[in-house]
Amino acid sequence: MKVQKFTFNPFQENTFVVYDNNNKGVVIDPGMYFKEEEELFKNFIAEEGIELLAILNTHAHLDHVAGNSFVKNTYNIPLYLHPKDLPTLQMSERSAAVYGLDAFTPSPLPDMEIEENTTLSFGELDFEVLFTPGHAPGHVVFYNAANKIVFNGDVLFQGSFGRTDLPGGDMATLKKSITEVMFNLPGDTIVCTGHGGETKIEIEKQNNPILNY
Repeated sequence: MKVQKFTFNPFQENTFVVYDNNNKGVVIDPGMYFKEEEELFKNFIAEEGIELLAILNTHAHLDHVAGNSFVKNTYNIPLYLHPKDLPTLQMSERSAAVYGLDAFTPSPLPDMEIEENTTLSFGELDFEVLFTPGHAPGHVVFYNAANKIVFNGDVLFQGSFGRTDLPGGDMATLKKSITEVMFNLPGDTIVCTGHGGETKIEIEKQNNPILNY
């Protein structure tokens, strides 16, 4: 597995391209907003010769879906989203207006519904889908056991956790998702976060402030 991280848009959101040894891959949470970011992404995909097979959204807050339309229109690939986050997706354009993001392009509707406790396979890549609401109602994470890595959107951060003051957020639900789902992953699992740097499950089990809530 190869992983390329980009940090996009005014919210400094992390977009991940994950691809196998045959250069077949997916993009997780495409957040490109500016034209320069779109070009950077396109150039990387072309230079690496990657065949993108899907767009995977951990959740549908505007900073994580800002590039959905661009990627789908450019590569003609299906968009995956958990159905409980469809209202969040449909609200993203209004949310962008609140933040003054006039160039925000509304995301297309998902082509595929993500189901929790299933496995998504693309080329040689397998992702276990774990349901982790709290930050958003339909939030999921994508766990690859072979490489001990989880793409967790805005559930866990390095020494922090996702905010719960947005529509559909709930602190008790988020804490349950973290302590009963995320913290059941192997301790040496690398957590690729939606903002900021990577961390590991074992570190957050010891130090994450969610434990105090």
